[in-house]
Amino acid sequence: MIANRFAFLAMLAASEGTSTSPATVNNGFDVIVMGADGVPEIFTDYSDHPFNRGRCSKVINSRGLTSNASGRYQFMLRDWIHYRAQLELADAALYPEGAFSPAAQDAWAIQLIRERGALPLIDAGSFELAVARVSNLWASLPGAGYGQFEQRLDDLKYTYLEAGGFIA
Repeated sequence: MIANRFAFLAMLAASEGTSTSPATVNNGFDVIVMGADGVPEIFTDYSDHPFNRGRCSKVINSRGLTSNASGRYQFMLRDWIHYRAQLELADAALYPEGAFSPAAQDAWAIQLIRERGALPLIDAGSFELAVARVSNLWASLPGAGYGQFEQRLDDLKYTYLEAGGFIA
């Protein structure tokens, strides 16, 4: 069900804090990971992953941990080459707004969800099982285990329902 997929993506963006970022001008598709300085940042060039042209990763905590997570779903540069090729994200006919455009980011997120076997769960309205299946992909999800802040499942469920998803 397309509505459930849309709602799940909206929930992920809210969970990651991109769609609610005070800096975003494009519903989170333009957000770069927040650094230790706490200053929100966006990008405007969707032709490529924002860190793929030599930009250094950002220091995100006091221990020196770095990240280059970017976009609505906070994609890491280390995965960019693989998914750009697999999903033909650089094909201008498929993604005329650019390889890292909103449509390309949505396609990439759906592919990650598909790879974890969660797409049928989302379509069937098995929200909690779907979140559990993809929790290791997004640090903000309950059970992710990355040592970062994890959202409460009830809050995520509320966001998903508000975005038009249904639960079986």
